[in-house]
Amino acid sequence: MDKEEQDRLKKLAAVKAAELVKPKMKLGVGTGSTVAFLIAELGRRKKEGLNLAAVVTTSSRSKKQLESYGFHVAELATVDQLDVTIDGADRIAANFDGIKGGGGALTMEKNVAVNSRQVVWIVDESKMVDHLSGFPLPVEVLPISCVQNFKLFQAEGLNPQWRMSGNKRFVTHYGNYIIDLNIDPIPVPSGLADYLDHTVGVVEHGLFLGMCNEVIIAHADGNIEDRKK
Repeated sequence: MDKEEQDRLKKLAAVKAAELVKPKMKLGVGTGSTVAFLIAELGRRKKEGLNLAAVVTTSSRSKKQLESYGFHVAELATVDQLDVTIDGADRIAANFDGIKGGGGALTMEKNVAVNSRQVVWIVDESKMVDHLSGFPLPVEVLPISCVQNFKLFQAEGLNPQWRMSGNKRFVTHYGNYIIDLNIDPIPVPSGLADYLDHTVGVVEHGLFLGMCNEVIIAHADGNIEDRKK
């Protein structure tokens, strides 16, 4: 599938997801290429009078785009529980578990997700898998102990790789690094999540388990599938 076709599918899914957004909602908006199409659609609806109680986003890129359409973007800490968060995903399994963080915003994405009544992911069909696989698992780590974490992951056979930006390590919004774990497929996602949750130096990981309620999938034939848990 070429990029033009993939973008067409992403836009179809994003427009469908925008239908879930109602006036006076407290809305969480994710980040990524699919979400960019969602924000553009919300911007179009704002011109038609869409008024939201609050908007929170997961990245400076999405914030900038939302503000360009006239939305006021609030900090998560200032908003009570969000009604719905709409975001993309890098991989989604049949049981609605996901891998996120390909863009490096996994920590804020997870914080927004767990503070939402409903989480909706929008993707094209290439992101759907039977079991979590086909995408490196991002792990955000503190700089002070990142080398120790890297060596630990090596010893555990998790095939770690530094995420790079040019010839330097990629730096997250919070000033941390990302180590991508190349495990394909991930045999027991819940077990790996528990291990990472209890590893000192790990800030957050990209396993989003049991968080998503609904997935909107754009298929190559133009069909938009709305799959609910």
